Amino acid sequence: QLQLVESGGGLVQPGGSRRLSCVASGFTLYNYAIGWFGQARGKDREGVSCISRDSNTVHFDSVKGRSTISRDNAKNTVYLDLNSLKPEDTGVYYCAARRSFATQPMCVTEWYDSWGQGTQVTVSS
Repeated sequence: QLQLVESGGGLVQPGGSRRLSCVASGFTLYNYAIGWFGQARGKDREGVSCISRDSNTVHFDSVKGRSTISRDNAKNTVYLDLNSLKPEDTGVYYCAARRSFATQPMCVTEWYDSWGQGTQVTVSS
C-alpha cells in the first residue's frame, strides 16, 4: 500500500528555518514526481515546491528564494527546506506523489494522486 508520511513541522520563530521530510513506503520514489503543498487555515491548498523524477524543480513565488526541494531515492525521502520563514508561511504542509516520467514537475493539487496526512508548521514569536 502506497503511503507518504510527513514530518519536521513545529513552532519556529520568524526568520528561522525548517526541514520537512516526506518518507514513502509501499513503493519506491524513483519514478515519481513529488510535490509539497501548504494549506493555511481557511484557505485552499497551494503549491510550494515540486520535483520531478529527474530532480528538476518548480518553486512558487511565495517561497521562491526561500525554499529548496530535494530527493534521496536511496532513503525513499523527499525534503523541503524552508528558510527566512514568515508568519504567513504558517499552515499544514502536505507531500504528494504521482508516477511520472515528465521532465518538469506539475505543481497543482489535481495532478497528484497520493497524499500524506500533513505536518503543521507554525511561524510565530
